Amino acid sequence: MAGRSHMRLRSITPKPGVSMQALARGFGAPDVYTAGGSGSEAMVNFGAVRASADGEVLGNRDMVTRRARHLVRNNGWAAGAIAKELDAVIGQNFRPLFKPDWKALGLSAQWAAEFKEQVQGLWRSHADDPRMYGDTMRATTLPGLFALAYRTYCIEGEALGVLGWDRRRPTHTTLRVMDPDMLANPAGRSNGPHLRDGVELDGFGIASVYHFLVSHPADPYAGGNSFTTKPMARELRHGRPKVLHYFDINRPGQTRGISRLAPVIEKLKMEDHYSRVELQAAVINAVLAAFIKSPMGPEALDDLFGEGDGTAALTYQAGRSRFYKDHDELRLGGARINTLYPNDEIGVVPTARPAAQFGDFEAAVLRNIASGLGIAYEQLASDWSQTNYSSARAALLEIWRSWVARRIGFAQGFAQPFAMAWLEEMVDRRVIRLPSGAPEFRSNWVAYSRAKWIGPGRGFVDPVKEIQAAALRVALGVSTLEDEAAELTGSDYGDNIDQIGREIAGMPEGVLHPAQESFAKLLGAPGQPGPMNDGSEQ
Repeated sequence: MAGRSHMRLRSITPKPGVSMQALARGFGAPDVYTAGGSGSEAMVNFGAVRASADGEVLGNRDMVTRRARHLVRNNGWAAGAIAKELDAVIGQNFRPLFKPDWKALGLSAQWAAEFKEQVQGLWRSHADDPRMYGDTMRATTLPGLFALAYRTYCIEGEALGVLGWDRRRPTHTTLRVMDPDMLANPAGRSNGPHLRDGVELDGFGIASVYHFLVSHPADPYAGGNSFTTKPMARELRHGRPKVLHYFDINRPGQTRGISRLAPVIEKLKMEDHYSRVELQAAVINAVLAAFIKSPMGPEALDDLFGEGDGTAALTYQAGRSRFYKDHDELRLGGARINTLYPNDEIGVVPTARPAAQFGDFEAAVLRNIASGLGIAYEQLASDWSQTNYSSARAALLEIWRSWVARRIGFAQGFAQPFAMAWLEEMVDRRVIRLPSGAPEFRSNWVAYSRAKWIGPGRGFVDPVKEIQAAALRVALGVSTLEDEAAELTGSDYGDNIDQIGREIAGMPEGVLHPAQESFAKLLGAPGQPGPMNDGSEQ
């Protein structure tokens, strides 16, 4: 028994670094997990690279980014996916609803309401200024800058911005969205322990300095400055942000982001090539739909006219040519009369394009791509033909959770730091005055600038059912009117109430505003049956 046990133990080859004693105790046994062994046919040639977070990203990022940009420029599915997510997550009026944490500050709720109204009004004036003073380059408004930054994040995997300070403008704080290609190591230095593709790390591995190229390395109009870099600290000494850098951190120690399209670029390219081939084949079939077949091929001509000098054959072909030329415009009642030379026939090319399986194959590929991008197939393909109310609502809710998570992440990592810097300026310049005895601003920066960022609403599949559900959530206390307005329509409940108040004041005498009518029915106004009045009293 001892010998057989010894032989069985020696027949197993331990993994490198695993002793026979450890193997005997059950440590390092091979193929315990199929995914870790090579016993399965699928695993034999399944090689996987072991690399650090930056080792994975930095070596591939440049080519992945180029291919992602190419697909978004030239592939309809990729362009549509990015546009749909951008419209749903950010839209054209991405903005904060400031909600100062008055309890943490030890101030009153009334002060918080007044502070919120003032800050909200100042933000609107700055963000929506048609003179575009919020943009360092004066090319778009602040919501437009946030949309541009999020688009860059979707395509290239990271959003990059630099805060500026321009005393010539009514509000000095400005924002410039940067192309991630502008980050580069100074003087062409190689990556090392403290320098990773333009990001300089301190002794704790924290990104502390960013090195920006003066001009894009592929700019033909750079004027010889393509490789000159300028260092910029991540933040000022007191904490005011200077560089905004947002990306998905998939592994600890990651310094740069990578395109969100990376997992599906190969399939997008293959689908694009396949559909292009099918389209070309269909076009060729349409162009060559019909032709004229002559019975007089080379062999028939030899049999008929013999093997002379070919004069008879040439005469025959010339006669056919003259015939079709003479009968080209023969018409009766405006309709062309189709006339063929004796013994000629009409031939038709079979038009079996696109292939019968093309639609199913394309749908399967698009489902894979949609899953990789985190959106619904129906949204990517704009195909709602197989969708009913329940499935449409399920798809909308599923993708909405993902979009809300991305909106929150982008707001916290990119938009909120800019809003904090802007609010700091408003307080420092005494445009906004804190009450006497209020806590010092910079020590409580987060509490003063606390905000909820809102974008486009979720929309409706069945408006009546969803409005009724929203009213029930508010009635049960599981939601608020402010939350419902922001989620369903992307509007500010406070603005809505102010506008409704003005509309009520402008209604003709004796005419109720629709909101008043709804409220009257809810409470059971005198003369109307309702939950508070059975109608017996007049």
